[in-house]
Amino acid sequence: MSVSPSVRTTRTHRILHLSDPHLTGRGFDEDGVDAAAALDRILIDARFVAGLDLVVVSGDIADDGSAEGCAEVRRRVGAFAAERGIPHFYSTGNHDTRAGFAAALGSGHLGPDGTDIGRLFDLTREPVTPAAGEPGPAGERAAVTEVSGLRVITLDSLVPGSVQGEISAAQLTWLGSVLAEEAPAGTVVVLHHPPIVLESPPTRSVVLRNPDDLGRVLAGTDVRAVLCGHLHLQLSGSLYGVPVWVTPGIVTRVDATAPPHQVRAVKGAGASVVDLGGPFSPMVHTLQARDPQAGAEVYVVDAWSGAEVAG
Repeated sequence: MSVSPSVRTTRTHRILHLSDPHLTGRGFDEDGVDAAAALDRILIDARFVAGLDLVVVSGDIADDGSAEGCAEVRRRVGAFAAERGIPHFYSTGNHDTRAGFAAALGSGHLGPDGTDIGRLFDLTREPVTPAAGEPGPAGERAAVTEVSGLRVITLDSLVPGSVQGEISAAQLTWLGSVLAEEAPAGTVVVLHHPPIVLESPPTRSVVLRNPDDLGRVLAGTDVRAVLCGHLHLQLSGSLYGVPVWVTPGIVTRVDATAPPHQVRAVKGAGASVVDLGGPFSPMVHTLQARDPQAGAEVYVVDAWSGAEVAG
């Protein structure tokens, strides 16, 4: 499929990209971090970012997979989006459950007023607008919406019980059918598990299991960028010629200066601003919350076993 130059240059969109808030109903994650405060802090510090057209949250919405955790994120991000009159979008992560996600977020595509505007994928027919909470095939929460010409597709890479992710064959078939027709301003794809990875065996064991399957569907289409989370650090790369961006985490940041056999998480919420369109698209820059505890260690674990490392 060839993409006309006009698709990449005629319209611009600015996205606030958040990931890994890890909220629970009580606000704290399993490591004792005040996840609600971390999310509030990055949203407060992003309040002066001008020209936002949408917000995306790429997974691990609820640390415990609960509807209550998802609802807390929806309330906070939804208030931020409502003040700006822009939609907000969510994808599942490995900490989420499809039931909790669906109960609080529906398709994961919400308008400025909180209305569900997404079309969930379906194996047997064209995407349709679901009833509130209605699951897609096998409960998967993949959906599509168009925002001022920009097509937003969220994929469900959740594999219950696994840290790794995978995009099912059914989703890939549906994705290919959607991308067969160009959108006026191109497409952005959002999922939790990155289809790229640092050259580190432990990291390879936690990302997307089938990146080539996804890449073959995306190649030659109008997809401008793939936006991911999960790794809690910023990372860029390319998949079959399509730019991929991994945004830093909200609840914690993984400190890449740790020894290679360790994973060290520290406080300090981060986010990204993604500009699509124009001569330098995609252009991404990161935001760091002004947290007086930024850099404070939360945990250090062995990269292979996940066992805690004594300080």
